[in-house]
Amino acid sequence: MDAGAVAAALDDARFDALQDSRHEDLADDVRGRAELAEWERLDQLLAATPARTVYDPDTDPVVQAELAAEAAAAAAREAELREAARVAARADELQALRELHALEQTELRDGDEAVRDELTRRAGGYVQADVDAWLARALAAHRGHYRDPAAREAAAGLLPPPVLAHAALLAELARLVGIPVRPCPMWRCGR
Repeated sequence: MDAGAVAAALDDARFDALQDSRHEDLADDVRGRAELAEWERLDQLLAATPARTVYDPDTDPVVQAELAAEAAAAAAREAELREAARVAARADELQALRELHALEQTELRDGDEAVRDELTRRAGGYVQADVDAWLARALAAHRGHYRDPAAREAAAGLLPPPVLAHAALLAELARLVGIPVRPCPMWRCGR
């Protein structure tokens, strides 16, 4: 489109906006106002260019910014889907290990706090004591990704207070008695 075609489209949009303003049910039409604003923006954009310049969306910074924002949003959605799939797969894995009574021998991984939430969601909000105990013992003993002090600090915002309190109690008991926090033997965990 050149400046003349944009000016004609702008006139049509202004006429449509005027007509819509006369009808109560169309007066609040957001689409019409947005279309008018876009034609005004294009008219101003071409007015600042040399004569006979043709509008090119590939050089329009507004269009390019919108395309970049859409691409970023699509990439974020894709990352969220991949993370949800990873959490679901890890939840399946931990559930199978729980059923085999092998959860304590499992190394804690980054993101297992979200897996705990997924397992709790699957159980209808029921708090799974064995998973919470596993997380508390790993946090107290600095096992798995809790070897990293930053991961231990982040756990304060990711785990519920009872798990954090359990971990703090285990760590303090281990410090007082001098016995390292170890996985719970099956006969003591009530399994």
